[in-house]
Amino acid sequence: MWAQPYRKSDVEAGARPLYPMMLESPQLRWAFIRKVYSIICFQLLATIAVAAVVVSYHPIAHFFVSTGAGLALYIVLIIMPFIVLCPLYYYHQKHPVNYFLLGIFTICLSFAVGLTCAFTSGKVILESVILTTVVVLSLTLYTFWAARRGHDFNFLGPFLFGAIIVLMVFAFIQILFPLGRISVMIYGCLASIIFCGYIIYDTDNLIKRYSYDEYIWAAVALYLDIINLFLSLLTIFRAAES
Repeated sequence: MWAQPYRKSDVEAGARPLYPMMLESPQLRWAFIRKVYSIICFQLLATIAVAAVVVSYHPIAHFFVSTGAGLALYIVLIIMPFIVLCPLYYYHQKHPVNYFLLGIFTICLSFAVGLTCAFTSGKVILESVILTTVVVLSLTLYTFWAARRGHDFNFLGPFLFGAIIVLMVFAFIQILFPLGRISVMIYGCLASIIFCGYIIYDTDNLIKRYSYDEYIWAAVALYLDIINLFLSLLTIFRAAES
C-alpha cells in the first residue's frame, strides 16, 4: 500500500489522494468512508432517541433502580454489547445479519447511556453533548488534514492499549475503594484524553487501513470512541457539579 505514490495526473484517479503514497482509488476509499459515517450517524440518532425516551419517561429509570428485576436487566444491558461483539466479529461481512447484530449492540448501549443520563442534570448533559460534538468534529478534521500531509498515527496503537488497561484497573479500584470526587474527575479527564487518542487512531485506520468489507468494525470502533468520550466528559461535569 505504501510502495509507490498515487499519481495525481492519472485520468482514472479522479479525486485527490487522501494521503501520500496512496495506491488505491480515492473514489472507492471516499465511498467506504461515507458508508461508515452514515452507519455511525444512524447509530448516534438511535442512541439519542432511546436515551431521550429513558430520560424523559421517569418510570423507566425508576424501574431499573428500585426493583431487583430492573437491576438485573440493567446489568444484562451493560454486558450484552460485549456479548454481541463476538457473533458480530464472525458475521461482520454477512448481510443482513451484521446489521441486525449491530442494531442489538447499539440499542443495548443506548439504554445504558440513557440510564446514565437519567440521573444527571440537563445542564450537564447539554454541556457534555456540545463538547463531545466539538471535539469529535475537530479531531476528525485534524486527522484528515494530517493524513493528507503524510502524518501517520499507527504508532498510537500500543500506547492506547496500555492506557485503556490502566483505565480499566483504575475503574476497578475506584469501585472497590472509592476515593472521592477528585479521583472521579481525574478518571474522567484520563478517559477523555485516551478516547480522544482513539478517535484519531481509528479515523486514521478508516482513511488508510480498513478494508472495504470492514465497514461494520470501523463504525463500531468510532461509535464506541464517541460514546465513551461523551460518558467521560459527563463524569467530569457531574463530579464538578456535585
